[in-house]
Amino acid sequence: MASLLAACGGGSGGGTVISPDPSLSIDSNNAMLVARVGYESVLASGELGSLSGNGLLIGNASGGVAKLNGAADTVAKAHVGLAGVPIPAETLPCEVSGTVTVSGDIADLITPTLSPGDFLDINYIACDDGLGDITDGGIRFDINSFSGDFLNQLFEMNVTLTLSQFQVTTEQDVVSSDGDATVSLNTLNSPAVTTSLNGNSMRIDANAMTELLTNYSSATSSDTGLDPSPYTMSASGTLDSSQLSGIVSYSTPVIFAGFGFDYPGVGEFLVTGSGSSLRLIAIDNVNVTIELDTNGDGTVDETLQTTWVELGV
Repeated sequence: MASLLAACGGGSGGGTVISPDPSLSIDSNNAMLVARVGYESVLASGELGSLSGNGLLIGNASGGVAKLNGAADTVAKAHVGLAGVPIPAETLPCEVSGTVTVSGDIADLITPTLSPGDFLDINYIACDDGLGDITDGGIRFDINSFSGDFLNQLFEMNVTLTLSQFQVTTEQDVVSSDGDATVSLNTLNSPAVTTSLNGNSMRIDANAMTELLTNYSSATSSDTGLDPSPYTMSASGTLDSSQLSGIVSYSTPVIFAGFGFDYPGVGEFLVTGSGSSLRLIAIDNVNVTIELDTNGDGTVDETLQTTWVELGV
């Protein structure tokens, strides 16, 4: 599955991106492909939220979202915490090879806590932490709001993430990223964590595939204090994919929910094209139903029975 690539020149820079009108006609010939590509793009948008938390600002945020690619989850594991942010920049060795340069402007390094206007810059050069990924490029965290206890990792935070020529190389993918998104993270009930994000555009490039999300949003929750950990996931936006012959819009009229790293057991994913739509329904964590409305009259014209595995997500 593709990992994150935010749109070149896009992001939440103040202007509003107008989502293009859906232009792909959905039918039984392309339904499986549309469902798979759309669902994978939703998962990828959720990964951007994990960059605000997993292993960097908190110990372990929303790790239970189903079948996520490990790349974006891994690269956020920086070597230092905010309490030790060097000002000016300091370059540190990565675990195996390469370097990471850390700089920032944190108003209160004594307590420590975060304040609006604080920022943290992390820049990687061929950084290998021994976790299977090579990371290059930069991530900037601009704090918009913060309340709670940073040291005990119990807080609410809103942060703007900016990715600059950010590249992750794994055994499966080489992904380059530029762009930004606004993320809200709540760990007050940790190990239960909620994350939400929104942005004007996000481009997801991996190998020969390009996915462009516009006016997108997603939200996830998980509770790693339970075993298996329950999670939820919802999303909306517009998708222009090189794997499809047109543009579609998507939403989750019924929030997906599941456990651990398994597929969702409940939830619905609605994809709307040109005068047509499909509704992917999770029957359980194995079986999936796809309902097709091929002429846009609101009536189901065809039903496909399949599984998550056959869908290929």
